[in-house]
Amino acid sequence: MSESPSLMKRIKAMPPVRLIVVSFFLIILVGTLLLMTPAAARDGRATSFVDALFTATSATCVTGLVPFDTWTHWSLFGQIIILGLIQTGGLGVVTFTTGFTILVRRKLGLRDLQLATENTAGNTIDVIRLVRMILVFTFSSELIGAGLLSIRFIGDYGPLRGIWISVFEAVSAYCNAGFDILGFRWKDGSMTGYADDPLVCLTIAGLIILGGLGFIVINDIYIKKIQPRLKKETRGHLNLHSSIVLKMTLFLLVLGTVLFFVLEYDNTLQGHNFFEKLNISFFQSASARTAGFAAVDMGQTHDVTKLSTIFLMFIGAAPASTGGGLKVTTFIILISTVVSVIRGYDDTILSKRRIDKAIVYRALTILGLAFLVVFVTSGVIMATNGQHPVSAIDALFESVSAFATVGLTANMTQFLSPVSKIALSFAMFIGRVGPVSLGLALSTHKNHKSGAVLPEGKVIVG
Repeated sequence: MSESPSLMKRIKAMPPVRLIVVSFFLIILVGTLLLMTPAAARDGRATSFVDALFTATSATCVTGLVPFDTWTHWSLFGQIIILGLIQTGGLGVVTFTTGFTILVRRKLGLRDLQLATENTAGNTIDVIRLVRMILVFTFSSELIGAGLLSIRFIGDYGPLRGIWISVFEAVSAYCNAGFDILGFRWKDGSMTGYADDPLVCLTIAGLIILGGLGFIVINDIYIKKIQPRLKKETRGHLNLHSSIVLKMTLFLLVLGTVLFFVLEYDNTLQGHNFFEKLNISFFQSASARTAGFAAVDMGQTHDVTKLSTIFLMFIGAAPASTGGGLKVTTFIILISTVVSVIRGYDDTILSKRRIDKAIVYRALTILGLAFLVVFVTSGVIMATNGQHPVSAIDALFESVSAFATVGLTANMTQFLSPVSKIALSFAMFIGRVGPVSLGLALSTHKNHKSGAVLPEGKVIVG
């Protein structure tokens, strides 16, 4: 009986960032065990540990890379498990538990506030309202998205199957997961069968964008723009974070659309008219921002297209969103730092404001760790797939897709070795919880801030 209180004390004493990382790990473990059961597979046979782990990690980390077609392999029970993992992973385990606590007890303790703050990048003053907003906005967006998709899917597949597909695709899109259950029409085809359908493509792209903006931005837009308009008050200005996210999102969407349109005009877009090509290009640009749906066969795209997609995938979505990647704010901080150094400034200047050096150091750390994860994973893929050799560009594509929790693939995931799948699972996990957060969670050292003054070290660089 003495061990139980000790365990509870350890959990309560665990730093919030570590508890969040552990919660993701436990959800993946539970999902793996459930997906290994015969009931989860369509043929009634138990799925191997590696494939179940890979699928559970991909769903919880809202990636979308799969070892086999979701509809073809998994039963309805298995698909429900996957959808539950997607929804939990997209919002974050702590957001779910915090929201449930608010609904039941309507009061959060200090520990709950610390966890919610760490998970949503919010602050303890607004975190309760922020969590409520997250849950309401998420389920509303998914419901509206499912309603729009059902217009097409119910007509194509009947009421029951059409509604289930609409709900699954809407949740998967908003959570930037990239899973689909259309394999009964075209196995491993993702959304290629609806490439010419603006209703399906634009609805899914819209959900992807909303999920990728981040809860902090959505909350800021509501507080500064929508709420004052409803109350007929003067609208305020968005904060710097929201402004950066919105501008970068628009810029990257336009850039990705133009690049895909130009590079694939006479390749994978061949046979489509101008507006269909534009629709597909926009869809692929939005999907590359960590969603993973595909309206064309990405394995058939030019290498230069894959490189541009890798760039978009690596940048990813916004912080505190359902998407992954380096994050648009991290990217713009790094670019601003380079520009500021070139212009002779001692500090990073962004929009006529000085950025704290701690933020710059964190951005540089994230970039360095991201490169390390991607290149190690790429090396493992190239070294362990002798029977199905993988080119460097495809290995890099798969690795970035995993780390950025995107899910786009050059049609090679199902041919990867078990070692490669495990390496990609680690990359997905690190990409979802964040490399710095994972490092802090694993670190046994406490934050040292002594009053000692260290001697200055001079090193020549450049």
